[in-house]
Amino acid sequence: MSFLRCGNYRLALDRPLVMGIVNLTPDSFSGDGLATDADRALAHARAQIAAGADILDLGAESTRPGAEPATAAQELARLLPVLDGLKDCGVPLSVDTYKPEVMVAVLAAGADMINDIAALQHPGALEAVAASSCGICLMHMQGEPRTMQQQPVYGDVVAEVRAFLAERVSAARAAGIAADRLVLDPGFGFGKHLDHNLELLRRLPETTVDGLPVLAGMSRKSMLGALTGQPVEARLGASIAAHLQAARLGARILRVHDVAAMRDALTVWQAVSPWNQ
Repeated sequence: MSFLRCGNYRLALDRPLVMGIVNLTPDSFSGDGLATDADRALAHARAQIAAGADILDLGAESTRPGAEPATAAQELARLLPVLDGLKDCGVPLSVDTYKPEVMVAVLAAGADMINDIAALQHPGALEAVAASSCGICLMHMQGEPRTMQQQPVYGDVVAEVRAFLAERVSAARAAGIAADRLVLDPGFGFGKHLDHNLELLRRLPETTVDGLPVLAGMSRKSMLGALTGQPVEARLGASIAAHLQAARLGARILRVHDVAAMRDALTVWQAVSPWNQ
């Protein structure tokens, strides 16, 4: 059995883990941003835990296509009260950020994991996390949020995503980050059109590097709307189907908005066909 080290937590990867999304943004694509209401954000986070979330992922800057960046000060103003309110909540707390100064501050405030859409490419990011014991998710993105969906182009999307992740794993390992702290995310919807996303999902096992665990995050995304014709608020069924397929293909972490429904779906599926067989 393999494990993921996240701060003081050691998470067994013998079943798919559910990562519950806590959006602390004013303009989330999914309509659940809670930037201005820390009490509601805390209540939502605790509900995610009660529903069975294995990890919480707190994000305070929207990375939807076309999103304008937030400042580090804005991110921290949204993040720190929620991190403080969730200390000793019993599950690892991940923070979705690419800014090294935010990484340093949230790790000091008790975060257990950094989920970086830029895969620690920004100057100082590797140094911000290397000396800690936090878990780290390295994600692939072509371009940057404001423009990433305008004209993404690939020859072989799977090969290119894997090559990028392999380079970032090498950089992390050279910085002294142990392999048991690393998770890889192919970045569904981040600089990819529908056909790119579907190819990544079909060939998900090919995106890993050195057997590192893969995180899949497709919850409510536009790829599902393109397939089903459903608006963002009506994509629960599509989200569950996509993540069950990812789990079947070996994804170790499923990043979702709807924790209770995802856990129920996993429970039924595993009762019939245990994922580790």
